[in-house]
Amino acid sequence: MILKKFTSFFFSLWLLASPLFILCQELPTTKTFTPADTVRTVEILPGVRKLEYRKIDSVTEVQILAGNVRLRQGTSIFECDSCVITKRINLFEAFGNVHINDADTANVYADHLRYLTDKRVAYLDGNVKLTDGKGILTTPTLEYDVNTKVGIYRNGGRVVNKETILTSEEGFYYADLKDVYFKKKVRLKDPAYDLESDSLLYNTETETVRFIAETFIKDSSGRTIRTKEGFYDKRTGNAEFGQSPVITDKDIQVTGQTIKSDDSTGITQIFGRGIIIDTANKTTVLADTIFFNKKNESFLAFAKPLMIIEQDQDSIFVAADTLFSARLTDLYGIKDSIVKKDTLKGVKIVDTKTKDSTNRYFEAFRKVRIFSDSLQAVCDSLFYSFRDSVFRLYDEPVVWSNENQVTGDTILIFTKNKKADRMQVFKNSFIASLVKPEIFNQVKSIRMDAYFIDGNIDSVRARGAAECVYYIQDEDSAFTGINQSSSDLMDVYFKERDLQRVVFRTAVKGTIWPVQQKSPSEMRLQNFRWRDAERPKTKYEMFE
Repeated sequence: MILKKFTSFFFSLWLLASPLFILCQELPTTKTFTPADTVRTVEILPGVRKLEYRKIDSVTEVQILAGNVRLRQGTSIFECDSCVITKRINLFEAFGNVHINDADTANVYADHLRYLTDKRVAYLDGNVKLTDGKGILTTPTLEYDVNTKVGIYRNGGRVVNKETILTSEEGFYYADLKDVYFKKKVRLKDPAYDLESDSLLYNTETETVRFIAETFIKDSSGRTIRTKEGFYDKRTGNAEFGQSPVITDKDIQVTGQTIKSDDSTGITQIFGRGIIIDTANKTTVLADTIFFNKKNESFLAFAKPLMIIEQDQDSIFVAADTLFSARLTDLYGIKDSIVKKDTLKGVKIVDTKTKDSTNRYFEAFRKVRIFSDSLQAVCDSLFYSFRDSVFRLYDEPVVWSNENQVTGDTILIFTKNKKADRMQVFKNSFIASLVKPEIFNQVKSIRMDAYFIDGNIDSVRARGAAECVYYIQDEDSAFTGINQSSSDLMDVYFKERDLQRVVFRTAVKGTIWPVQQKSPSEMRLQNFRWRDAERPKTKYEMFE
């Protein structure tokens, strides 16, 4: 056995150094040798110089070729400087400038090759390179199956396709499909983004990356993406991420069951209870479907949308059929640093051409509901500006503060430190306060201005055809009479969240009725409606 190994080593050394490389004669015709499978014939193509036939032992004979060696098996062409063919074990070994042209599907290059002619499997090492005409794989060692056109590397590999570079410890290169399956410590570098993963599929022709394991992506703008499945098409800029991916872009974090993104339009579509968290404005948006436009930082949310305006103790929840948010400067078309006031909404805009967390607004449409611990509201549409912190409620709005209900054609709620600070009610203004079941204190007028302390209603000024009905109580809360009066201007004061007294500022007309003479149903001002059934009772209702 030792003798055989020594003989084999000496023979290989002699093959590389022998002057017979230049002394051998050219083959006159094409020769063949046939392994055990007679169908898989290997042809020696013209132009090759044959060294000799050499017997290794009584049953093993090798054929030695050198100089412009070219072999063919089926549609595969093998080229090298020299080779040794061992017919008995269906093997040939090639040395120097090894090249496999596999039916023009793939080209493989290496310094050394061991090829099993019956199985049609090649084992290459030394400066190995495989290319399918699109990408180029380089690796120290490669196993290449000529039948399946699959190359396997297990000692680290690198694929370069134009400006994209992929590396991994292991990989499977499918030349026919132009797919590469990368495994273990996968790294992708591209001018547009960097990527890290444990496993990845990449197509060199379509330049499409498929995510099949936990993957981290960071693009040139600093946006990061974490996903477990999906794809990215570099040519079109389209991407899809699954299994609850997370996208973080500066102050914005986006997640959902599935996210689709189009870099060309800047549109990101979020499906399956999507969430957008804006840390700059301290807002969170949830919806089953969300469209987010990166270019103008706008979003449209529908299918059970909910916005949460975060506060330390009393966050504000806003739900509706549809939510939309964008930049105020885009709404008003401001390009330069100017001041502009909208006459309808009364919004003052200052564009400083810099990122400003207050340069935003949001709108809510249809079945709008608002909930905080201190205040609740419903309306048909809403506009909120982060610049002036004002909620504008339209179309039959109702606002509740403790046991007090405020209605009107339009209601503006001014907030300070994200709590109600004051409120303006325009046309058909009406406030009703529940005293006991079916018993209500009431004030109505054309216009009302309400003022809050610590988020609780403190006083209300009613102007223009003001009327009131309120129940007079003694220190023991016993009813002593009912005041029904009218005045052009009156102030209403609250104590411990309940209506305490009414002060008339102009000439007053009215009557104080004994409690026994009037039933609660008789003491109703015109247009009185107690709408408590519409009131959101808890924040958990907002998620329904």
